[in-house]
Amino acid sequence: MRQILLDGMQWFLVACAVGAVIRILAGPSAADRLVALNVLSGIVLAFLAIRGVMEGQAIYLDVALVYDIFGFLGLLAIARFLKEKAMGAGEDE
Repeated sequence: MRQILLDGMQWFLVACAVGAVIRILAGPSAADRLVALNVLSGIVLAFLAIRGVMEGQAIYLDVALVYDIFGFLGLLAIARFLKEKAMGAGEDE
């Protein structure tokens, strides 16, 4: 029963990841793409945690923690870039 639930959660996360990728590719604005990228990062984090529980390996949880830290830093860098880009466009007018 446990294995069936974990497999179902993995497939649900894959479906959510497909939806996030579609939003990244077709997002109307850069902010929408940034939010979708952050959601995709959370989905990958959850996938790694579920995989670690399924395999019984703590290394997956360590990788998930490091992935989350780098994902957060990347999100901050992209947000700062978009902020500077928006401020630069406002000065030209």
